[in-house]
Amino acid sequence: MKAHISRQGSGKMLESGQSRGTADGGTLAESRRWCSWSRRNCFVCILALASVLLVYNTNIKEMATNWSSNWRMEYNATRSWMPFKSQSRNAASPNTTASSASTPGSASDPTPAAATAAGLKAETGSWAFPRTKNSSSINTRDKDKTRPNVSTSAETQQMTRTTSVPYVSPGPYLVEYPYEYRVVINQPRTCERQKPFLVLMVPVAPHNRAHRDIIRNTWGGESLVLGKVVKLFFLLGLHTGEGAQQVQEQLLQESKEYRDLIQSEFLDCYKNLTIKTMVMLEWLDSFCSGASYAMKIDSDMFLNAPNLITMLLNAPKTNYMTGLVTTEGVVLRDPNTKWYLPVEVYPEPMYPHYALGLGYVLSLDLPKKLIEASRHVKAVYIEDVYLGLCMQHLGISPTNPPDWGYFHVLPVQYSRCAYSKLIATTTTENSDRMWMWKDFKRPGSYC
Repeated sequence: MKAHISRQGSGKMLESGQSRGTADGGTLAESRRWCSWSRRNCFVCILALASVLLVYNTNIKEMATNWSSNWRMEYNATRSWMPFKSQSRNAASPNTTASSASTPGSASDPTPAAATAAGLKAETGSWAFPRTKNSSSINTRDKDKTRPNVSTSAETQQMTRTTSVPYVSPGPYLVEYPYEYRVVINQPRTCERQKPFLVLMVPVAPHNRAHRDIIRNTWGGESLVLGKVVKLFFLLGLHTGEGAQQVQEQLLQESKEYRDLIQSEFLDCYKNLTIKTMVMLEWLDSFCSGASYAMKIDSDMFLNAPNLITMLLNAPKTNYMTGLVTTEGVVLRDPNTKWYLPVEVYPEPMYPHYALGLGYVLSLDLPKKLIEASRHVKAVYIEDVYLGLCMQHLGISPTNPPDWGYFHVLPVQYSRCAYSKLIATTTTENSDRMWMWKDFKRPGSYC
């Protein structure tokens, strides 16, 4: 602007001088003096103009650098997916997992366009849990305020395009939570209609149809136990990479057939189990808060539902969490171990009491409380430890089960007698769980 003004001023001075010289008749000496004076002023103006342009050009370069940096950050951002490639529960230690930026439109790009390309279509609409502003020190960026609240009348609503928020990685031992993860396959009215006493929530990989079918045909298929309604749901994230669209189409068909899938828009991998668990709690609070209890149970477990119901009939109705409770959990400081946490992430040498993630039960007043606590507790990637930290924040301790033999982290060798006395146990990879279930349910005494 200054340079433009200087050029205009110089032009006016020149025109004024020429008019004056013509009007006076102008002698040669006067013309020479005028030209000399004009050259000096032009030279000064040129120097001034050069100085202004130099400063202006420097500012433009700085602005361009900043804009370019922000542009790259936004378009390489991941809005709701964690940048971890592992799809296996037995993934490598998280400290060896490298973050990778996504390019727009690629299979790993979490923008709505890429989600659509990956086959992400809403069966019953796109849902967002009602959330309050995050007060955690991990995520301080503003949330997308255009996201709709949960509405059970929007079952036919299509997934809407939302503004992508720049992703800032919280680090290799933390996950991005709290965050508004949308539910893209939902069963919003099942609990309202069936009014279950107990809800079984099974986290499982999107492509692992075999595990889901085994559970449906064994302990997950029991809908009425000791006169109490039991409802089963499978919780999934997104499958990305090769075959993602085919997997998504298969999930939509499977959901139409069984009506027991809940899928949210986080990347389904071992590192994101904390996100998966918190999304589970959000779903329970939003769509199933009328139930009495919920159990999160892994897909490789055996569950004796009658023993579980018997225990819950005498359990507290509020502030209740039980399972295989760890009372002296040592924080692992060896970077080569699977559940390593550095001192800067968690400085204490011991964890608070927490229930192991293989299978734990909670009263349905706790999801809302744990969600609120999560806004004040850094979200570490070890999901059962994280729930323990949130329980500690609430001042609530997990409850030991009435019998120490109810929950087993090491596989119990199958026998009708042994399985009749427990509630949940892990199984070996080569176990024939269909045969075990049929044998366990056949008539006759257990022991």
